[in-house]
Amino acid sequence: MKNLLTALAFVLCISQLATAQDTKSKGLIPAHDPVMIRQDGTYYMFCTGTGIAMWSSKDMQTWKQEKPVFAAAPTWAVQAVPGFRNNHIWAPDISFANGQYNLFYSVSAFGKNTSCIGLATNKTLNPASPDYKWVDHGKVIQSVPGRDMWNAIDPNLVRDEAGKPWLAFGSFWNGIKLVKLQDDLTKVAQPEQWRTVASRPRDPKLTDSLAGDAAIEGPFIFKKGGYYYLFTSFDYCCRGPQSTYKMMVGRAKNVTGPYVDRSGAGLEQGGGTLVLQGDSNWYGVGHNSVYTFDNTDYLVFHGYDAAEKGRPKLRIEKLNWDKEGWPIVAK
Repeated sequence: MKNLLTALAFVLCISQLATAQDTKSKGLIPAHDPVMIRQDGTYYMFCTGTGIAMWSSKDMQTWKQEKPVFAAAPTWAVQAVPGFRNNHIWAPDISFANGQYNLFYSVSAFGKNTSCIGLATNKTLNPASPDYKWVDHGKVIQSVPGRDMWNAIDPNLVRDEAGKPWLAFGSFWNGIKLVKLQDDLTKVAQPEQWRTVASRPRDPKLTDSLAGDAAIEGPFIFKKGGYYYLFTSFDYCCRGPQSTYKMMVGRAKNVTGPYVDRSGAGLEQGGGTLVLQGDSNWYGVGHNSVYTFDNTDYLVFHGYDAAEKGRPKLRIEKLNWDKEGWPIVAK
């Protein structure tokens, strides 16, 4: 019943995103799991939603809702995930390299690790350009119940010092994974190198088929100075006023870790330093990404707005760094 109620709350949350009618909105807009990038002076935000929701803005304040990335569900996703119908593509990740934009995304059965991460690419993000066309490259990673103790959702692409691509991902089960990709990003590199970079204690009595109580997800790795900072979200999203989401961080000298928090505790052993948590105005905050625009760092995430009964909204805050190099949200 607990998982069912959580699933129903998530479906309601996504429906609120998908039915947003305003094409332009100033201030808080509906969003879940937002990521962002800038092209030619325009910011583009992608987030969970029907076909992958897409918004554009000139100033990160007034937003225009664009058409979704996918008008119809990718055929491979419908075949791989029973019940998937394009109405719940989760947690995209956007980046640019080698002349194209790379958009990873997740399809999953809620509360199960029947999940896949796919990849779509585009030459431009400007819908008015004649070159604007999303090309889907299909499945990159898949998790299978009974085989895998990890969940193939919440992707984030990061590159190491040599420019080689790695994909961080994961939700619940045994935590956050990191795997090296081929240079074209479409498959796992050989020989396969799978790593656990963050996790939380899980009740060993729980069956493998259950997500469990080790609530960690939404990885994002950001390079700053001499460190890679691994942001994750602890506790529970998608529950409106009962949401307990909060953002945690650790850092490492190498992209593969080991990541440790401010106290020196390893993230793979349940460690993590708090970045931001909910309050009386926001029931929970999480699933963040981090970017540098014009020499300023920004924390991009969603929060459950107490003024609107816990509906998920886009939030963007400036991110500062203390004298020891740890991130702090600007006041």
